[in-house]
Amino acid sequence: MAEDDGNGPILVSPVHPVTEGASVSLSCSLRTQKILSNVFFYHNDKLIENDPRGELKISAVSKSDEGFYKCQYSGRESAQSWMSVKAPPKPTVTLQPSWTQIYSGETVTVRCEIQGGEGAQWTYEWRRGQSNIPETSNEYRISSAAESDSGEYSCRGTRTEWSDTITLTVSSKPKAELRADRTAVPVGGSVTLTCSVSPSSSSPSSSSPSSSSGWKYYWYTDGKSYQPVTNEQISVSEGGLYWCRGGRGEPVYYTELSQSVWIDTTAAVSGADSSSSPVWLMVGLVCGVSLIIILLLLLYRCRQSKYSCFTRSIQSESHSPGSSTNHGFNQNETHVYGSLQHGTADVYESVTQVTNRNGADEYENVASSLIEFKDLRRKRQYDTPEESAVYYNEDGMQVQRCV
Repeated sequence: MAEDDGNGPILVSPVHPVTEGASVSLSCSLRTQKILSNVFFYHNDKLIENDPRGELKISAVSKSDEGFYKCQYSGRESAQSWMSVKAPPKPTVTLQPSWTQIYSGETVTVRCEIQGGEGAQWTYEWRRGQSNIPETSNEYRISSAAESDSGEYSCRGTRTEWSDTITLTVSSKPKAELRADRTAVPVGGSVTLTCSVSPSSSSPSSSSPSSSSGWKYYWYTDGKSYQPVTNEQISVSEGGLYWCRGGRGEPVYYTELSQSVWIDTTAAVSGADSSSSPVWLMVGLVCGVSLIIILLLLLYRCRQSKYSCFTRSIQSESHSPGSSTNHGFNQNETHVYGSLQHGTADVYESVTQVTNRNGADEYENVASSLIEFKDLRRKRQYDTPEESAVYYNEDGMQVQRCV
């Protein structure tokens, strides 16, 4: 190193390490003169260039450019300066917008970033999976994404290693989903409507799925629309037909419209109507009980009238004209009776056999009766009761039928 008496040239070089692939400039000047001509530059004491402008430019620094540098002017040399060259960092791939879930028709940009490589003239390479993409800039733009654009993307700069991959998933155009917490607006209240887009690209830890996925929600009802809101829920106090859709990005990408939801309006009940409700309830209850009692009484009278038929039949037999001739009969008359039990299905005869004074058996002026009884309890609803009849003898006595 030449002796520096304060009047020699000065080498201006980078203080911090230079990233491999970046460009760098070294200059030589005097204290009183900034730009010099006919300056010689040395790298590790080896002359590398005679630059009439007094500046040394390296467009893409490599590891071999690391070392000591100095300049010489008018036979005087500057002090040496060490320039350090470091390896470039590993690139990083990002998505803009930062949604890993992209839908068909959206615009997305895949970006390759090299931290610390600012100012370098990088040449980039891209690939999706194992296929190369013909793009040399640090951005790969997809103007209208399709499902075929799905895959794992990676990049690298000049002399850098390949970045880690990032996964891009492109799905078909989504349809918004609309839900309501009730189907009618209560008196003095409201209905909460919820619009959502599934599947959501929000992270599980996010407290606001709509904000992390970028969706704004557009609400419509009966021909008019609301201002877009980031909140996926709104409250409405009017009945009508509602539907919604989501939108995000610039220009705005819209989802399909949701299914419509009809909300009814509940009419208010007046005070007079509400107070009269218990009165009408009591009136209806009393009328119902009264009707049941009347029906039971009618059923009871009907059953009593059916049994009175048999009583009248027996009484008519005991008061018939033939009964008055019984005083002329022999006291030795024989009575043959069958058991007459109410409620049985058996049929019996009651015949009075009379022996005259001549000892001959004959029937004279005798009323013979045939009484048939039937169990009405078992067949009252389905069978027609058989006839019960009373017959008199040949003398023209009265014949009576009781059904």
